[in-house]
Amino acid sequence: MKYAQANKRLGAYREKIAAIRARMRDIQAKAEAEPVQDYNFATPAGRTRLSDLFGGRRDLFVIHNMGASCPYCTMWADGFNGVCHHLADRAAFVVSSPDPPAAQKKFAKSRGWRFPMVSHRGTSFAQDMGYRSESGGYLPGISVFQKKGGRILRVSDTGFSPGDDFCAVWHIFDLLREGADDWSPKFKYR
Repeated sequence: MKYAQANKRLGAYREKIAAIRARMRDIQAKAEAEPVQDYNFATPAGRTRLSDLFGGRRDLFVIHNMGASCPYCTMWADGFNGVCHHLADRAAFVVSSPDPPAAQKKFAKSRGWRFPMVSHRGTSFAQDMGYRSESGGYLPGISVFQKKGGRILRVSDTGFSPGDDFCAVWHIFDLLREGADDWSPKFKYR
């Protein structure tokens, strides 16, 4: 297939993806929100509640991160580090993991992360939100919450996996002839 022909076909697929995303946003806007409790979290500064994480905002993004042992979650968080100031202009943004606050702080410093982190260790938060596996391990993803009438509502969530819409690395690799070609993220590269 000639380059121009392939590019035209790919453009048509991108238009279809954009149309599907528009339909998805429409469904999301109509979905009934799910009330959740005001969970407790640990931070280096002490205990905090889910309601405090909003920081005066109506909306809150909470990233479900598996912790410092996961190179995939680390790669996603590295990417969020680059866009967190844009996201935080619209809604509060925080990363949650099972790691204790001191470990989170040390790991975040080593990666240059600027976003706030909380530890859900010892709580049912990850389980209740659907981010624990049947074997008891943690799962990556994102939950979006909204404060409304004194209540906290979860308005959406989705898991993370290679190739998803939440990590640009996979989509950039898709432009290579061989794609990611069995590549996987690492904590450090040569």
